Amino acid sequence: MTADVSIPDYDDLDAVARARWDEQIARHGRVTHMKRTLLHAVPAFDALMTWYPLFDAVKAVVGERAALFFAHAISAANHCLICDTFFVKILRDRGLDPANLVYDATEDLLVRFGRALVADGGRVPDALLGEVKASFGEADLVLLTGFASLMIATNLINTALRVPLDEYLYAYTAVRSE
Repeated sequence: MTADVSIPDYDDLDAVARARWDEQIARHGRVTHMKRTLLHAVPAFDALMTWYPLFDAVKAVVGERAALFFAHAISAANHCLICDTFFVKILRDRGLDPANLVYDATEDLLVRFGRALVADGGRVPDALLGEVKASFGEADLVLLTGFASLMIATNLINTALRVPLDEYLYAYTAVRSE
C-alpha cells in the first residue's frame, strides 16, 4: 500500500511542525508515519494528538486493560491496519493473545460499545446505549463516545490516506484480530 500523502522528513517541515516532532520524540521516542503525515497540517496534528489525554481520562474511568480493549475493538471493527496492529502489539507485549481475549463484564460492554460505534454509522442500539449509560453515567458516556470518535478519526486518517504500516509493527501483522 502506498501513501496518498507523502510522509515528510524532519527537514521537510516548518518550525512549528518541527517543534511538534521534537515533542513526540521526547514523549514517545518516535514519530510514527501517521503523525508525520499529520504534520503536513499542524492544526490536524494538534487535534488528533488530544487522543492521549482522552485515553488517559478513559483509563481513569475504566482501567487501562478495559481502555485498551475498547480502543482495539474500535480499530479492529474499522479494519484499520495501523491502529489494529498497534493494539495487537500492546496486547501481545502484555502477554495477551489478541485472537483469544477473555473479557470481564465491563470490558465486554466496552468492546460491544466500541464495535457498535463503528457499525451502522455510529447508530448504537438503544439497549446498548442504555446499558453503557447505566454502567458509567452520562458524563462518562460522553467521555467514552468522545474518545471513540477520536479513535475512529485516527483510523480514518490511516485508512483514507493509505498511511503505510510503521516498520516496528511488521512483526505483529500475522496476529491481527478479526
